[in-house]
Amino acid sequence: MSERLIYLPLGGAGEIGMNAYVYGYGRPGKERLILVDLGVTFGDMDSAPGIDLIMPDMRWLEANRDRLEAIFITHGHEDHVGGLGHLWGRLKAPIYCRRFTGALARMKLEEYGQPVDRLRIVEPRPAVVEAGPFRVQYVPVSHSIPESAALIIDTPAGRIVHSGDFKLDGTPVVGEAFDPILWHDIAGEAPIKVLACDSTNVFSTHPGRSEAVLANPLLDFVMAQKQMVVATTFASNIARLKTLAEAGVAAGRQVCLLGRAMRKMVTAAIETGILTNFPKVIGPEKAAELPRDKVLLIVTGSQGERRAASMQLSMGRYLGLQLKEGDSFLFSSRTIPGNETPVIRIMNNLSRLGVDVYDADDGMYHVSGHANRPDLEAVHDLLKPQMLIPMHGEHMHLREHMMLGKSKGMASAVVTNGMMMDLTGPVPRQVDEIPTGRLYLDGNTLIGSMDGVVRDRIRLALNGHAIVSIIVDEDDNPLPDAWVETMGLPAQGRAGVPLARHVESELAEFLDRVDARVVMDDKRLDEAIRKITRQVMMEEIGKKPEVTVIVSRLAAD
Repeated sequence: MSERLIYLPLGGAGEIGMNAYVYGYGRPGKERLILVDLGVTFGDMDSAPGIDLIMPDMRWLEANRDRLEAIFITHGHEDHVGGLGHLWGRLKAPIYCRRFTGALARMKLEEYGQPVDRLRIVEPRPAVVEAGPFRVQYVPVSHSIPESAALIIDTPAGRIVHSGDFKLDGTPVVGEAFDPILWHDIAGEAPIKVLACDSTNVFSTHPGRSEAVLANPLLDFVMAQKQMVVATTFASNIARLKTLAEAGVAAGRQVCLLGRAMRKMVTAAIETGILTNFPKVIGPEKAAELPRDKVLLIVTGSQGERRAASMQLSMGRYLGLQLKEGDSFLFSSRTIPGNETPVIRIMNNLSRLGVDVYDADDGMYHVSGHANRPDLEAVHDLLKPQMLIPMHGEHMHLREHMMLGKSKGMASAVVTNGMMMDLTGPVPRQVDEIPTGRLYLDGNTLIGSMDGVVRDRIRLALNGHAIVSIIVDEDDNPLPDAWVETMGLPAQGRAGVPLARHVESELAEFLDRVDARVVMDDKRLDEAIRKITRQVMMEEIGKKPEVTVIVSRLAAD
């Protein structure tokens, strides 16, 4: 059988976040593989209550890890690097990334006790990493975190450009600008067989704006405020942090960073040399002592995270700092779809405190880190790939990007998680469907999405819980008294008496007449008690709770 070039997304295709893309080359079923990115997404209280992180299920890749040559990380956002600490031990392949991303990756590995000796720092093009049949180059691109990169992946079947997350920004404040001359050179030196391309902003029809355009609006904003100013943005947006901090200093304020993630990012950026001349910062103790009009707080939690500084400040007090009426709070960020509820909760909390809230909906205080539709078209026209594979987007983004590509004469397809595509020919062709799922980080334990833990947690949240305890004596006779405890249920039902007592009364009647054969069979007894409890609850409160039955059997002397 002839060799083939395959593409298999395990995460990030059909969703925003949790990126993990596999490329392979070789004989079918024996291809040598590389993995691009290993990210996470975050749980929410509606679909994954109590879950801290969600990661792609690596079962297929783990089963084929003897074929895995390397892991390439394009940049340091959590949805691209956040899974390394949790999942590298299942794959054990060398990790390649640029210096700043490497500093973040090292922290991830060390935090979860993984070795760091397989971490390799890569210089940008013309440096080449050889990984089996692949020759990979890192090409700097601009994004909302420094040292982001696209990958040029040369294979025996042709050249792939994996865009990573990018925008066309010639003045990104921190980090490297998008270099059109460099990309013209790349487009001219070899035909591009495949462009796997960011699709996040395909519906945004205006050209993207540079990070540098925010300097004056942010300075004007800080200058105009009369009391304490708080600004929140993504901790990884080093350029925005610098612009905000410089605005604070220019307005005669001292700058305080609040939030562990933000301090870690700034420290890593300084230590790796990509962030210079960052204004001096003070601690929260010093900030609390200063006049309110002399302080700028830059804080984590722009997406409404429960434990982050934004939420904590909105609830009253955080590290000795307290917001008061007349203070100002700026969201210098876009709310990621799905995070609207917790962000609005913060805004309402701040409103109750009398704090003036400003957001970035009009674009004055935020620019996106992703290429808008005109910018995507410019990259299409420049690289002229034979085929376009939309990635990094929900299904509607991928489909719109596919139609855009086809309108320009490029072969294209919507490829979602688990679809193994053969890219060897002139058009992408699906050759397999790989089972894909999710792994949940629940506290400090990884669980599968189908393990039932989250499902049971949701059922408990929706229906409440009742515990029923009964005793069977030495002669195998049930005592007439049952004990019922409820959680998450009303204290009284329609009958106007305590709900637990009402259930106990119904169970007492059942236990007084129950057949001896049922008593001797744990399973039948459990089912009968559970059924009665749920029936009474349904009649009384209109709900059927989850029921746990505890049968204690007394042993004869």
